[in-house]
Amino acid sequence: MAGGKTPEFCNEAGVREIRIGVKEFECIGAAPPFDHPHVFLDMGRDSEIVCPYCSTLYRHDAGLKADESVPAEALWHEPRKQAV
Repeated sequence: MAGGKTPEFCNEAGVREIRIGVKEFECIGAAPPFDHPHVFLDMGRDSEIVCPYCSTLYRHDAGLKADESVPAEALWHEPRKQAV
């Protein structure tokens, strides 16, 4: 994605399919520390892609924004570090 951070998605819930609003993204598998290697996926002209590590099916949904997914918890956010 030009000009911004590539969105990351995880399948902590173990659902078969995740709908997302982007065609280029990273799949991390489950939430750390149980994640798989973070893999960049690009749907190109297609509207879906399967992660080669966790077999999650990602479908592009043009009605979603880049920072949205269904289920919503599939969008991964790095935990904020607490000030010491």
